[in-house]
Amino acid sequence: MNWIDEAWEKAIKKVTLSGNRIKDGIPYKVVDRKYNDLSDDPNWWTNGFWAGLLWLMYKATGDGTFRSYAEGVEKKLDTALMNYDRVDHDAGFLWLLSAVTNFRLTGNEKSRRTGLIAASIMASRYNLKGGFIRAWNDYQGMNRAGWAIIDCMMNLPLLYWASEMSNDPRFKFIAQSHADTTMREFIRPDGSVKHIVCFDPETGVVKDWLGGQGYDRDSSWSRGTAWALYGFTLSHQYTGEQRYLDTAKKVANFFIASLPDDYVPYADFKAPRDLNIHRDTSAGACAASGLLLLSSLVSENERDIYKNAALKILKSLYENYGSWDEDYEALLKHGCVAFHSKDEADVSLIYADYFLMEALAQLKGIRPLFSRY
Repeated sequence: MNWIDEAWEKAIKKVTLSGNRIKDGIPYKVVDRKYNDLSDDPNWWTNGFWAGLLWLMYKATGDGTFRSYAEGVEKKLDTALMNYDRVDHDAGFLWLLSAVTNFRLTGNEKSRRTGLIAASIMASRYNLKGGFIRAWNDYQGMNRAGWAIIDCMMNLPLLYWASEMSNDPRFKFIAQSHADTTMREFIRPDGSVKHIVCFDPETGVVKDWLGGQGYDRDSSWSRGTAWALYGFTLSHQYTGEQRYLDTAKKVANFFIASLPDDYVPYADFKAPRDLNIHRDTSAGACAASGLLLLSSLVSENERDIYKNAALKILKSLYENYGSWDEDYEALLKHGCVAFHSKDEADVSLIYADYFLMEALAQLKGIRPLFSRY
C-alpha cells in the first residue's frame, strides 16, 4: 500500500471516530486533545468546515450518518444567517460547504434557498466605487467599511454558484469585479500576496494596506497566499477567464519556490528567518488542494509541476505533521491562525483537517466541494 492509500484510510478511520463524538457539533480547534464546540457561536467563519468534512465523508463512504450530522450542523448555521449584523465576506465558507453542498448532493430545496440568501447577503457587501466586497463589519468602534481581504477569493464560488442557479449574471459580475480588484491591488509582481487592503469606501481609492495575520504589511502570510492560489484557480474554473489562471499560476509559483525543505510552509514567507516562526499546516493543506485542482486546468507540460508539488506537501503533512493516535482528535497538528498569535500559533484547526481531506479525496477522484460541479 502506498502512502496515499495509507493516509486516506487513516483519515477515514479517524474522522469516523471523531464524528461519533462530535456528531453535529461545530468544532474549531483542539483543546486537551479534543475539538472544542462553537455551537453557541454559529457565525464564526470556520463553522462550515466540519459540515464540509462530513459531506466529503458521505461522498467517500455513502454512509448516511455523515449526511445526518452535516444536516444537523446546517440547521445551526440557519440561525447564523438570520444574524445579519454578523454575516460577512465569509458566507462562502459557511454556506457553500453546508447548504450548497447539501443541495448539490441531495437536491434539498430548502438548502438551495439558504445558499441563495447567503449569496445575496454577500453580494450586498459589494462596493461599487472600489470594485471590492467588503470584508469584516465594524468592531469595537473601528470603521472597516473600506477593508477588503485576500480570504474573500475563496468565498467567491458561492456567488458563481448563485449566478448559475438563479440564471442571474449579477452575482458573477460582482465576483469577477472583486477578483479583478484583488488581482490588481493584492498580488505583487513576484506572486506574493497582501492580506488587507484599505480603500476609501466613498471614492474607491486605495488608502493603505495592512499586515493582518502576516508578519507585517510588506510580508506574505502563507495561508493568505494559499487563499489566493486556490481562489484564483476557482475563479478560472467557474468563468474560464485566462487572467485568473495566469494569476493562480503566478501565486502558485511563488508559493512553491518559498517552501522549506520539508514542503510545509512557515506562517509567513517573508518574515525574518531569525525569528521563531511557526509552521502552518492549514496553509500547506489548502495550497495542496488548490494545486491539485490547478494541475487539472493547465497545459499538459505544466501539469506535473503543480501536482508533484501538491504530492510533496501532502506526503510531508501525512508523515511529519499528522496525528494518527485515536485519542487525539485532529488529523493535523501545528496549524497557525496568525503570525503574531500567542494562543493559536501551534494548534490543530478544523480547516486544516478539511483541506487535507479534500486534497486526499481529489487523489481518489472525488471533486472538491469548492469547485464548479
